[in-house]
Amino acid sequence: MSPSSIQGALPMRIAALSIAVVVIQIGVLSEVTVFGVNIELAPLLAAFIGLLCGSIPGAAAGFAIGLLIDLALVQTMGITSLLLTLVGFWAGRLREIRDPQGALVPVIVGAAAAGVAFVGYALIEFLLGVDAPVSLQLLRDIVLGVVVDSIVALPFFLIVRRALQGSMPEDPRRRRRSRRAYSTGGLSPLSRS
Repeated sequence: MSPSSIQGALPMRIAALSIAVVVIQIGVLSEVTVFGVNIELAPLLAAFIGLLCGSIPGAAAGFAIGLLIDLALVQTMGITSLLLTLVGFWAGRLREIRDPQGALVPVIVGAAAAGVAFVGYALIEFLLGVDAPVSLQLLRDIVLGVVVDSIVALPFFLIVRRALQGSMPEDPRRRRRSRRAYSTGGLSPLSRS
């Protein structure tokens, strides 16, 4: 498979995965509660696409997922899109700048994504004047939502990585290793002595 056909397959896979997750989120997971809160896969998906593919695909996927959710639920347009765009972009920037490699990175990124999504949505709804009670119950729901999404984060990350495997951009670690070899005294492929 040529690199251009691999890059062409990435948007199609992201679109199919996004539609599937939104349908599962709205159709199935909205009816299932764990510790009194629902599992939210949308912030996790936006964050993991950013973590696996970079900031631009993460932001674009976050916007599309948020728009699908807003359209499907007929709610205030743009709130979910804005939050998931930020989540996807910053997860992608984390990949591009720091290149985290630990086994717990998906759990930490998933918890951060859920926290940004839950707190951001509550804050924006409050600022828009929606009659939502601000109480300890809201804080409890946010904390439990972050905990539940953190538990689901690692298995969901493996599913997302498997779904995008083969069409993801080149791993930045590979590029750094090859640059390091030349800068640390390794022979350059241009000098054959």
